[in-house]
Amino acid sequence: MSATGETVAVEPSETALALDDAVADDRRAPWRSLLARARPHHAALGCILALSAVLNTRNLSQNGYANTFYSAAVKSMLHSLHNFVFVSFDPGGLVTIDKPPLALWLQAGSAKLFGFSPLSLLLPEAIVSVLSVAVLYRVISRRLGATAGLYSALALAVFPSFVAVSRDNGVDPLLIMLMILACAAALAAIESGRWRSLLCCAVLIGLAFNTKTLAAYLIVPGIALAYVLCAPGTALRRITRLLAAGVVVAIVSFSWIAFVELTPASQRPYVGSSTNNTELGLTFNYNGFGRVEGEIGGPGQILEAEGAGLHIVPRPRPPQSTSRAASGAARAAPVVAKEPPRFLPDGRLASPQFFAAPTGPLRLFKWGLADQGGWLVPFALIGLIALGLRALLGERSSRNPRLATGIVFGGWLLVEAAILSFSKGIVHPYYVSAMGPAAAAAVGAGAVSLTWLARQRRRWGLVPAACAIAATVVVQIVILQEQHYMRWFIPVLIGVAVAGVCLMALPRLAPAGMVLASGVLLIAPSVYAATASLAPVEGTFPAAGPHEAAAKGPLDSDPGELRLDHNLIRYLATQRTGTRWTVLADAAPTAAPLILLGVHAGALGGYGGTDPVLNGPKLARLVARREARYVLLGGEYASRGGNLATKAVLRACKIVPAPIWHGPPPATVYTLVLFDCAGRERRLAS
Repeated sequence: MSATGETVAVEPSETALALDDAVADDRRAPWRSLLARARPHHAALGCILALSAVLNTRNLSQNGYANTFYSAAVKSMLHSLHNFVFVSFDPGGLVTIDKPPLALWLQAGSAKLFGFSPLSLLLPEAIVSVLSVAVLYRVISRRLGATAGLYSALALAVFPSFVAVSRDNGVDPLLIMLMILACAAALAAIESGRWRSLLCCAVLIGLAFNTKTLAAYLIVPGIALAYVLCAPGTALRRITRLLAAGVVVAIVSFSWIAFVELTPASQRPYVGSSTNNTELGLTFNYNGFGRVEGEIGGPGQILEAEGAGLHIVPRPRPPQSTSRAASGAARAAPVVAKEPPRFLPDGRLASPQFFAAPTGPLRLFKWGLADQGGWLVPFALIGLIALGLRALLGERSSRNPRLATGIVFGGWLLVEAAILSFSKGIVHPYYVSAMGPAAAAAVGAGAVSLTWLARQRRRWGLVPAACAIAATVVVQIVILQEQHYMRWFIPVLIGVAVAGVCLMALPRLAPAGMVLASGVLLIAPSVYAATASLAPVEGTFPAAGPHEAAAKGPLDSDPGELRLDHNLIRYLATQRTGTRWTVLADAAPTAAPLILLGVHAGALGGYGGTDPVLNGPKLARLVARREARYVLLGGEYASRGGNLATKAVLRACKIVPAPIWHGPPPATVYTLVLFDCAGRERRLAS
């Protein structure tokens, strides 16, 4: 300001201007550096990740609470730290879910941070799956090149079963990402020989175990073999380090289980789906060897026993016969409802596909598994062979990163394929999602290796590529025919695949021919995976496909079932219920919608209603302490007969007439029946 009071503009000096320009340049430097390092394959990766995000999140809100068993457990876990630590299914802490805690802890953290809602439970899985695609690209591209990484990332992003589980709130997306990260750490340990990378791999395998128990160990054979054959150092050193890493795997894997086992049974929930109330029993029996050797609840071993409401279901009058045996048989026979139709009017299955086809070497290509993950399996298997040939014919060294990568992911693929093909127990179709990363890595490795063979070995180099493409075309035609879907695409598939093979016969055009052939092979599974967003996912058995069963509503309940739940809630609100549980159902699927509607419900017999969670005397003590009063029998799994507590309720407790709570009249074994156990403690205990 001048002496006269006027404001005088001061021109900035050249030094100040230069300083400002330098600061601006410093701010722009990271962006310039990033743009300078950008390559076309980065843009392609961005498109693949965007595609994965769209497939995983499009119409995601329509899925509601998806798997209501896990959703109810998350809501119960938010009720108390005790429930959170032990992953209790119900708010009262009666029984746990049938899985380790890590995936449910992730969902509970999201619900705590953003509020409990369907999207706060579903979005973590969708995001984790997109990250898995990015991680797989990083692992493969660093060792086999950007082209192989892009092939692998795209093959995983459109793997139908992978997309289906990514749109659900199950445990598989986190399991898959941890397994990919463990393979990445293992390859880093093999290449560098560092302890840190090997121990990181061990910790990641242990965390994956705490997501889905023994399923995490299916990557261990490939990792161990690759480390023994390809890691630096003497054989004794490699084996010693592997044994030490195995100890770390065991410590991390069984840390939470040890905590549960050391907690007195009276101070924690019953371990759901176990027969002896131990996490070790659950891990190695129901969730372990039972899946391979056969178990109750698997194909051909579904329990059929006295149903929860059998004694109140009306019987038909006995026929006019002098035969006492005939009359007795007629009196004993319950009314059997007509078998429901297989397909709904919209063309979708009325009930989901529970199990895969019978065991055998071609199980991956039969109904149940083929349309969820078999589209590219022939290409992946022959691609692994091509990768091995390239490693042998090219750089003949045990330190060849191609060899280690092929063994790690090839071992994963072969072990998963063998388990899925020959397991006699419970094998749900969505289990094939865990094979997705290995198959995708083999597709990427195979694409570049088959191209390399076609260019380098003119006499026979085209044969593996032609076999891989032809076999994959045949499998895809079979799948499309069986699913009655995209049949118009079959001539296009054949024509473009043949054109791709013809181009590969010319060495200079071999890469273009592989892009053309592999591109057309990815179209059908991509479109099939996209159908997962056309209807609400069936939360317990998620599957992609235009004809797969869909959820019945946000709580996986149809309007009639939801109306009954609301009628029950209104009635119980007017009664003096238990202080710990408002109502106890016989199985978790019946209790889960009630928990999500805000009721303190529980399950007498765990998920399937047959777990020995309670018996008559234990239930009597809960009733005597006013912690429980009402019991709801019937519903899903009622025909399995329940447990000892169920039988005690049938014999000791008083039926609340259906008109009083606006319930359904007795019709089938699955009809919901409400019992009042107040004042019946002695009869329950006896």
